[in-house]
Amino acid sequence: MSLLLVDSASLWYRAYYAMPDTLISPKGEPINAVKGFIDMTARLVNSYRPDRIAICLDGNWRPSWRVELFPKYKTNRLDESGEEEEEPDLLTPQIPIILDFFEALGIQIIGADDYEADDVIATLAKREPGPVRVVTGDRDLFQLVDDNKDVKVVYLAKGISAHDLVDSAWIANRYSIPGDRYGLFAMIRGDASDGLPGIKGIGEKGAAEITSNFGSIRAVVEAAQSDDKRLRDIHRKRIVADHSYAAIVEQLVSCATSISLPRVNFSVPREAADNEALEKITDDHGLATSLSRLKAALGWV
Repeated sequence: MSLLLVDSASLWYRAYYAMPDTLISPKGEPINAVKGFIDMTARLVNSYRPDRIAICLDGNWRPSWRVELFPKYKTNRLDESGEEEEEPDLLTPQIPIILDFFEALGIQIIGADDYEADDVIATLAKREPGPVRVVTGDRDLFQLVDDNKDVKVVYLAKGISAHDLVDSAWIANRYSIPGDRYGLFAMIRGDASDGLPGIKGIGEKGAAEITSNFGSIRAVVEAAQSDDKRLRDIHRKRIVADHSYAAIVEQLVSCATSISLPRVNFSVPREAADNEALEKITDDHGLATSLSRLKAALGWV
């Protein structure tokens, strides 16, 4: 019973930038992100033939508990008011249309208050039976890869057509680390896109070297506080100097895997949940061709 978990924001941002903003509805409103999201979903369903699908949402893209741990978390993404995430003006009004469309279609949409979509995805990937395919352009979710359970990441950095299917071997080849240690690697290296500095003074090469020799951030810190020869002196000094960040980084970077989520039916729908609403959304926004593609992918026609 394969499960496709879609990182919603990652997909609609890619849809928005992949499709021309000259695509407009009969009312003259932009629909490039809407059409792109639906078309990409159809292609993903055709490629992976899932039995179940969930579109996963941010309940909060800067969860309060992560901000309390590290106040600079994602501050690089704040708008001028310092309160909301900056996003293109033409994308914002399209997001409710996407969600209304998929709700009417009958594909499950799920999120949790004060958690990111990453946490929702991680919890479902752990809780639900596999195989699991995680659709995202976010490297953070590489930490979920699990060959034993058959959890892989459909990584969209190169787009839908040229996407990578990330497993442990892919991670090992790309980063020169054990394939099941991406989380530790990310803690040490940091991630500028999330405003995470990593351990100051240790870049990707150093992070890979350390990750290859240790299985956890706790083991790394303990080694830095001793005379463990697996650590270079320069790395030991930098870890000790940045001990306050090292103390919180695991909780900060690791996806939450045990949040409370409802037990709902993720089965691929065989008919629309609300056909009248689906037809209205489709007609209002000129989505007939995209809907036909998705219906075909879902096996409705």
